[in-house]
Amino acid sequence: MNINNKQYEKIDYTAERLPKGEYENCTFTDCDFSKSDLSDVIFIDCKFEYCNLSLAKVKGAAFKGVKFKHCKLLGVLFGDAVGFLLSLDFEGCLMNLTSFYKLRLRGTNFKKCVLIEADFGGADLASAVFDNCDLGRTVFAGTILEKADFTTSYNYSIDPEGNRIKKARFSYPGVLGLLDRFNIEIE
Repeated sequence: MNINNKQYEKIDYTAERLPKGEYENCTFTDCDFSKSDLSDVIFIDCKFEYCNLSLAKVKGAAFKGVKFKHCKLLGVLFGDAVGFLLSLDFEGCLMNLTSFYKLRLRGTNFKKCVLIEADFGGADLASAVFDNCDLGRTVFAGTILEKADFTTSYNYSIDPEGNRIKKARFSYPGVLGLLDRFNIEIE
């Protein structure tokens, strides 16, 4: 089933799942996908605005050119989605406990997002932009952060020896998060 250029507003998908298919250039506004099953659904150039996708299952789902704006994405395991041609953009999203484990997210934009305890372990975030994001207790382990921009973000703790950070951008005081592993006091 192919669906193109359709608008979905204020639909509750918690009781009845979004039908499997390929959704292209569709917009989902103020829809509730919390705990719903989006497995094997394909989204191409779609927008999700003011939606709740908390704990949604995305196993085998494809996200190509998908934008999330002011959405709740608590606990979503994006690592279960199809990694091939994965392309995402986030603005003003609440993304605590969300996992991007081992995903290729080069150039992804995270703007004004809260990513408390998110997992970027093993991910490729080269040239990603974290613009004014709260990254408290977020996991960066074996992560490629080359040329990533953290200049306006805060609360991150990144081990420079356990991640690739060549030419990544940081600013004071956030850059102090690069020293956390040394357990030193800075005054």
